[in-house]
Amino acid sequence: MRRWIEEPAKKSRIEIIPMIDVMMFLLVFFVLISINVIPALGIKTNLPKSSQVQETRAIKNAVITLAKTGEIQLEGALVTLDELTPRLQAMQRPDQSLNIIVNGDEAVPMQRLVDVMDALKDSGFDSISIAAKKKN
Repeated sequence: MRRWIEEPAKKSRIEIIPMIDVMMFLLVFFVLISINVIPALGIKTNLPKSSQVQETRAIKNAVITLAKTGEIQLEGALVTLDELTPRLQAMQRPDQSLNIIVNGDEAVPMQRLVDVMDALKDSGFDSISIAAKKKN
């Protein structure tokens, strides 16, 4: 009977040197980007000057949810229709534009939606959107 010499099984190892190389490359790349050594995409321009310049304002979203039970939520907190506009006015800042998104169940009566939108329009909120899902 022949006996074969078995080689000892090699233990698997995790090589970390290539991982260190990649991490160092990423670190150098992000440092160079952050200090503008590598130019960003786009064309450098010098904007014309005007005395009638308006500042662009940041946009903040406020989500109003209408439940089929008649409840109204503003950013997840229950509110009444009378409390809705004062809370939205408290959220509004002069340096930000407030975009209102009305998110409602499909079983909510149309009159409830119209009541909420009327209250918002009466308080001076013009940017109102209605959330919907895409039809398949």
